[in-house]
Amino acid sequence: MAIHLRQLGLEDMDDAARVHRRSFDHALPELAGLHTPEEDRAYFRGSVFEGCEIWGAFDERLVGFVAFGNGWIEQLYVLPDWHGQGIGRTLLDVAKAKWPRLTLWTFQQNGPARLFYERNGFVPVEETGGLGNEAKAPDVRYEWHRDGLTEPSLRSRLL
Repeated sequence: MAIHLRQLGLEDMDDAARVHRRSFDHALPELAGLHTPEEDRAYFRGSVFEGCEIWGAFDERLVGFVAFGNGWIEQLYVLPDWHGQGIGRTLLDVAKAKWPRLTLWTFQQNGPARLFYERNGFVPVEETGGLGNEAKAPDVRYEWHRDGLTEPSLRSRLL
């Protein structure tokens, strides 16, 4: 089945919250349960929708999405059954086409996400001990520059 992209509206936020929760819990089961489904839906309807441009990938339903704004990738999730089919790269390319520089955070323990971002031109630039995120899990900040001038050095700042 062909995948199509479109910008998401407020009516899509409950589906985006479901994709987020299923994908997050699959990738990081040790961090599952930080929020209830109701909290996820409220967060997506409020913070994410109000502060980001959001694009989704659909077959007959939403299978992945990217939320970005002000040079930041705030959310990028693809349902586990759809991994490895180029959907994440396609969604990432939407943001890359709109911003000359992008920054994002991911958890250090999320090896598949880190590999994905590095394969798509992102460079790790900072690691923290996790004190700045609600999960209190060590994380890493990545940067991408359209001109390719990202320094490939990692500065550690353990909080």
